[in-house]
Amino acid sequence: MSTVSSKKEQIIKWIKRIGFWGFLFFLAKGLVWLAIGYWVIKK
Repeated sequence: MSTVSSKKEQIIKWIKRIGFWGFLFFLAKGLVWLAIGYWVIKK
């Protein structure tokens, strides 16, 4: 039974890690698009 709970904990850990990196990716992507939009309007 302990292997099932540890496996579940590992899955939750991976989901949290993917969520963190996903958040950073979309944050960076959004900032890049804002910078591109600003640059286009400024030109």
